[in-house]
Order: sequence, then C-alpha cells, then structure tokens
Amino acid sequence: MKTGKKRILLLGYGEMGHAMEYLLSPSYSISIWDPYYKGKLTETDLAQTASKSEFVIFCTPTVAIFKLAQQLSPYVSDDCVCLSMAKSLDKKGRTAPQALEQGLGNEAEYALLYGPMISEEIIAGKPGFALLTGSSETCLNKAITLFQDTGLKLKKYNDSSGTAWCVILKNVYALLFGMADELGLGDNMRGFLAVEALAELAKIMDSKNGLPLTPYTLAGLGDLITTATSEDSHHHELGRRLARNERDDISGEGINTLNIIDQFGLLEINRFPLFQLIKKVVQQAKDPEILLADYVDGFVGE
Repeated sequence: MKTGKKRILLLGYGEMGHAMEYLLSPSYSISIWDPYYKGKLTETDLAQTASKSEFVIFCTPTVAIFKLAQQLSPYVSDDCVCLSMAKSLDKKGRTAPQALEQGLGNEAEYALLYGPMISEEIIAGKPGFALLTGSSETCLNKAITLFQDTGLKLKKYNDSSGTAWCVILKNVYALLFGMADELGLGDNMRGFLAVEALAELAKIMDSKNGLPLTPYTLAGLGDLITTATSEDSHHHELGRRLARNERDDISGEGINTLNIIDQFGLLEINRFPLFQLIKKVVQQAKDPEILLADYVDGFVGE
C-alpha cells in the first residue's frame, strides 16, 4: 500500500470494487479485502487496516453489509466514513443504510451513493452520476471531497430511505422493460411504462419515509432508465427471458427483492398494480403480453 496519502479500505473486489480502485487510486492509498476473489491480492489484516482508514467502502451486496459492519465497528475511528453503493435487500429485509446503521452502531458515519454509475463505464473513463445521502452533513462533505477529482459526479440529497428503496425497486421495474422490448411493444410503450413506474415509486415513498420527489432524481429516474433500457443490463435481459418463458436460472437482485418483500410483508402489494403485474410474471409464470394489454386497457379513460 502506498504511504503519505489518505487511506481507503475497499471491501470487495468485484466490478464496483475495480471501479472504485480506478477512481481513487491516483490520489489515495488503497487496501483491498476480498476473501472470495480468485486473483492475487496483498494480504490485508482487516481490523488493523480499518482502524487506520479514513474511508471504508463496502463494494459488496447488501447481504454482506451488516455482518461486516458489525465486525469492523470496534475498529473504525469516529472520523472514518463508511460508504456503500449496494442496491438490494439483505436476508432480513434491511436496506443498505439500515444494515450499515445497525451493524456500525448509531454513532458511526456512513453515506450511500445511488444513481447511474455502471462500473464498466467508469473504468472506461466515462462519467458516472449519483446522489449522496447519509448520516450527517459532515460525512457527506467528506465524501464529496473524496470524489471531487474523479469522473463520478455527486450531488448531496437528504433522503437515505427513499433513495435506497428507489434503487432497490428499479431492478424489479427494469424487468418489465425487458419484457416489453422482447414482445416488440415499441418505444411508445417504453415511455408509458417509465411514467407509470415513476408514479408508482412516488406512492411507495409514502410507506417508506421517503420524499415524494426522490423517484424523479438520479436514484430513481436516472438509475431506472440506465438499467431498464440498456441492452447490457442483467435485469433487462431477465425480462426478455421471462417474456420468452425461459425460466432456468432466473436470478438477480430484482428477483430477490420480490421474494424478500413477500417474506417480510414490506409492501402492500395490492396498492401497486404495476409491481403486482411483474410479480405475477416472475412468481406465477403469467403471460406478460396479456397482463400488459389488460393494464393498458385499464389505463384508458382514467
């Protein structure tokens, strides 16, 4: 690890871990910890490195955050900022900010980065964009400084719960865009679904202590359009496969979100017809073409 620079600990060395290293290694000393990485990494004493780091960046799925945060809680300093970009629910139904807060303890500083920030594009030198939300203004200012000379452009925003739920649910709604594209329903349908999905997300904000405008930000509209319209998107491809009734190995964060929401009753699903439509296709193998036609017919004249 380089010396004489602020120290950063990256937890996880998948695509986002590589993207964070690309952005930050020119200006900061980076240590990487990932026991599952199959390549070669310098051996890192997790507790000791965390105790000396100004930033700990969780480049992991939400399912790993609570345990890791709890493990590191005795070692991170009061000035350390923990960051996450995780966009899923863990096995107990927690969002990333909930998992961080519960794992680290109420006094710890944490921030979330949510928006269109595809790791492959970041590594290719293309810009990424995200809302920055977290535990305190001081924490957010530190994170802004961390990324100020990079291609990741951040905007502070005060809605941790709402932004987390927007990026979690966009993976569910993105499935529908893949279905519609596979069915050849056209660009007009894509525009219609974008409006309907955002309206439904705005209603969901009421039950998740989120701001009504959050679905129209980078964490909502920005991330949804990025995931829902990219041919390289995993969830867009899953939607295409579901429309073809190809159901072998249908897995991903959006599929997991549907299951976890069911398990813990995290949403009143009958209040959200578009979400319910997707759930029927995924879990009951209903025909998306028929369901979409019925949905459109119900829209006319409202």
